[in-house]
Amino acid sequence: MTIGIVSVVTLAAFEAIGTATAMPVVARQLDALGAYTWAFNAYTVASLLAMVIAGLRCDSTGPRGPIIAGIAAFAGGSIVAGAATSLPMFIIGRAGQGVGSGSVIVGLYVLIARAYPETLRPKAFSALAAAWVVPSLVGPLLAGWLADSVSWRLVFWIVPILVIAPLLLLRPHLGAYQAGSPNPQARQRVMAGIVATVGLLALQDGLGRITVVGAAEGAIGLGLIVVASRALLPAGALRFARGLPTTVMMRGLIAAAYFSSEVFIPLALVEVKGVSTTFAGLALAFGAASWAVGSFVQSRFSGTTDRSRTVQIGAVAIVLAIASLPLCLLPSVPTWTVAVSWSVAALGMGLATPSISVQTMRLSPEADQGLNSSALQIVDSVLVVTGTAVVGIVYAHALTSGGVTIATYGTIWIGSALLAVAAACLAPRMRPLHG
Repeated sequence: MTIGIVSVVTLAAFEAIGTATAMPVVARQLDALGAYTWAFNAYTVASLLAMVIAGLRCDSTGPRGPIIAGIAAFAGGSIVAGAATSLPMFIIGRAGQGVGSGSVIVGLYVLIARAYPETLRPKAFSALAAAWVVPSLVGPLLAGWLADSVSWRLVFWIVPILVIAPLLLLRPHLGAYQAGSPNPQARQRVMAGIVATVGLLALQDGLGRITVVGAAEGAIGLGLIVVASRALLPAGALRFARGLPTTVMMRGLIAAAYFSSEVFIPLALVEVKGVSTTFAGLALAFGAASWAVGSFVQSRFSGTTDRSRTVQIGAVAIVLAIASLPLCLLPSVPTWTVAVSWSVAALGMGLATPSISVQTMRLSPEADQGLNSSALQIVDSVLVVTGTAVVGIVYAHALTSGGVTIATYGTIWIGSALLAVAAACLAPRMRPLHG
C-alpha cells in the first residue's frame, strides 16, 4: 500500500513541478502573462469543493471512492489543459486537475490515519515528501526540454499514461477502510463549500482587476469565505484558538508564504536573469530534494508528542530564505544562489508541513479525520490563492506601468515572507493547554 500511495504523490509532484517549469512558455504562447496566476489559482480554487465532499465521503464510506474518482478527474483535466488553444480552455483543464488533486489528497490523508498507527504516521507523511524527489530532479529537465524543444502540451498529456500504474497499485488496498456513517451536517457543509468556492473565485477575480469594482468584488469574496469557514473549519480557527484550530490554520499560513513565492521564481529567472526554462526549473528541483530532507528529519520525532516547536523552526527557515530571494536577482550575484535560498525554504517546509499533518491527526477523533483532513487542505487552498492573488497584483501593476523589475519581485517576495513571520509567531499556539 505504501508503494501505491507514494506512486500517486509522485505523479502529482511531476505535474506540479512540470507545470511550474513550463508556465512561462505556456503563458507566452497563450498570451496569458497578464493573468499568469490564474493558471495556478484555478487549480487551487477548483480543488476546494472537492476537498469538502471528499472529507465527508471519507468519514462516511472510506477513502476508496474519493481517491479513484480524484485520479480520474486529474487525468481528464490534464488532457484538456494539454489541448488548450486559449487561456479559458487551459484554465478549465487546470480546474479539472484541481478537482482530482483535492479529492485524492484528502483520501490519502485519511488512508494514512486509518492504516498506520500513530507512532508510524510521521514516517508515512515523510514518504509523501520523499515522493517529490525524483519528479523534482527529473521533472524540470523533462518539462523544460519538452516546453523549449518539442511542445509544452506533452507536459500534460503524459499524465494519463503515468496514472495507470499508481491506480493499479493502490486500488486493491482501498476496500479495507470503509468504516463510518453519514455526517448529519453533510448538506450544510457542502453548501458552505460551494459558498467558499464562489467566494474564492470572487476574491481572485476582484484582486486581479486593480479597480474600485475589483476591490469591492474581492471584499465580497473574502466575506463569503469567512462565513463559509465557520462550517468547514474547527471551531475557533479564525481566532487561532489553541490546539487543533491553530494547527489547521498554520498549514495555510506556511503554504501561502511558500507557494506565493515559488510561482514567481521561474518567471523571475527567465525575465530578469535571462536563463532557459530548464535552468529555471532546476531551482525548484533542488528545493524539492531539500523538502524531503526536512521531512525525513521530522520523521525521526515521535508521532505522539507536540510538534509546535518543529513547525516554528520550519517557519523561521522559510522567512530567511524568501527574504533573501531579491538579492539573488542582482546582476552581481550568481544565478545559482536562488537554488540555495529556495533549498532553505523547502527544508523549512519539510520540517513544518508533515508536522502539521501529524499534529492534526493526533488531535482528531477518528470520526473527524476526514473533516479535519479536508480542513487542512481548504485552509491551504484559500490562503495560497489569496496570497498569490495579492502578490499577483504587484506583478500585474508593474506589467502595465513600465515593466517588471527586480524591485517588483522584491516586493512580491517580501510580502510572502511576512506570512511566514506570522506563522513563526503563532506556532506555539498549536500546543493545547492540556498538552
